[in-house]
Amino acid sequence: MYWKTYSNIDTWQFWVMITFFIVPLILLVFMIDRKKAFRIGFYGLVVHVFAFYSDLYGTTQRLWEYPYTLTPFSPSSFGLDASLIPVTYMLLYQWTVNHRKNYYLYICLLAIAFAFVFKPFLSSIGLFHLVKASYGYLFLFYLAGGFFSKWMTDLFELAKERA
Repeated sequence: MYWKTYSNIDTWQFWVMITFFIVPLILLVFMIDRKKAFRIGFYGLVVHVFAFYSDLYGTTQRLWEYPYTLTPFSPSSFGLDASLIPVTYMLLYQWTVNHRKNYYLYICLLAIAFAFVFKPFLSSIGLFHLVKASYGYLFLFYLAGGFFSKWMTDLFELAKERA
């Protein structure tokens, strides 16, 4: 009932969430390095899984909440977890690999941007609320997701090379 009343197709919040889902995927189609698409795609899948389960944990434990969701059956933000965050991480990962930049430095900067700029912006427009957590806590989730995703990708790359 809540979703039909507050998050349906007639609300601006729904369209913002749709934008968070669709626009990054369109950008990815045009910007992905096709020679490394499998590696970058695997990395993005790990980011997506980490983001989804972290967000699910945070919402079910009432650390934070999303008053407006894209779907009525998920308490987390599908548009962020399935598209915006993974695609942003993927494009950063691709850039660091292609330009031989320090991944860990740039993932820290991206985690800072998501935790201390993007999430407060979402809070200011009413699309995200911290309940029991802090932005510092979110930073740790974003950072852990970036580190874990790189380590898993590196592990699978190593396995592929040794095969």
